[in-house]
Amino acid sequence: MKLSLITAAMLGLSGSVLSAQEVTLRMGDSLPVGHVIAETATQPWIDLVTEKSDGRLKIDYYPAQQIGKAKDFLRLTQSGLVDIGYIGPSYVTEKMPLSAVAELPGASKTSCEVMRSYWSLVKEDGWLFETEYQPNGIRPLFIVALPPYQLILGSDEVTSAESLKGQKIRAAGGAQSLTLEELGMVPVRMAPPEIYDAMSRGTVDGALLAYISVDSYKLTPITKMVSNGQNFGTVVVAYSINEKKWQDLPEELKTVFREAGDEMTETACREFDAKETAAAESLQAEGITFAPLSEEDTTTLQGANDKIAQDWAKALEDRGLPGSEALDQFSAALKKVRSQAE
Repeated sequence: MKLSLITAAMLGLSGSVLSAQEVTLRMGDSLPVGHVIAETATQPWIDLVTEKSDGRLKIDYYPAQQIGKAKDFLRLTQSGLVDIGYIGPSYVTEKMPLSAVAELPGASKTSCEVMRSYWSLVKEDGWLFETEYQPNGIRPLFIVALPPYQLILGSDEVTSAESLKGQKIRAAGGAQSLTLEELGMVPVRMAPPEIYDAMSRGTVDGALLAYISVDSYKLTPITKMVSNGQNFGTVVVAYSINEKKWQDLPEELKTVFREAGDEMTETACREFDAKETAAAESLQAEGITFAPLSEEDTTTLQGANDKIAQDWAKALEDRGLPGSEALDQFSAALKKVRSQAE
């Protein structure tokens, strides 16, 4: 009897010691130090999981392409070279084409609408989690989606949608490239840290970015004009953990990650939207021209957005992928988000 009690006590002690062990995870992204995403979401999330775990979770963070470029992080995370990677569907369209549904132009109006809708689809048991993240061996821990993108131009000579034709515009790929092509512009794919040099040299005429990203990439001095009140889509990214690493975590640390993902979706999206308003005011104060499109041009753009969504879905259907269902899933998630906000 005494032996049994001693054995049970030892097992209980062993379990408590095990559960109290620290876990260190290696995380990387391509964002430059001081980027608005890093300051608004990435570092606050690291602080949040550290606090929630009472210091048991340690995140070794490697920003600014120290480990790899944006296009590399899916492979790096799958292989275990990093435990948590910055994964944007637009950078790996061949592996995660369905997730670009949240990046399509025209659908959402704010960062909060995109983030809340996308998070509901990619978190555990969500439609995109089961159809795309899980098959790729990764699991989103938190997500980021900036406010709707605008045209950021190095010239103030654009007067209409027609005058944009032929302009070389940096795009992240995926849905952004489709948008630019539909409007007669030429998408140029490059990583964000390369935009400044490309615009300075005239390699590109501008870029698609949220206002809050302009200063992050030091583009304010070379920006002459921006679009206003439009929606050229956005870019979503999911800081995702290797699934095998996830399965090795104690259940209580999984709970920490789940709670932190929900909380960061709310706090980050509200801060992104507030910062976007402030960034617009700052750009105006710098003397940058805001060029709202005419009613006719806005109608043209909306028609292009609708066509892009349908063409995007059809292209996926032609590959045997559920593009139309992806549109329906995101539309339903967005509708639910808006109804809850009323």
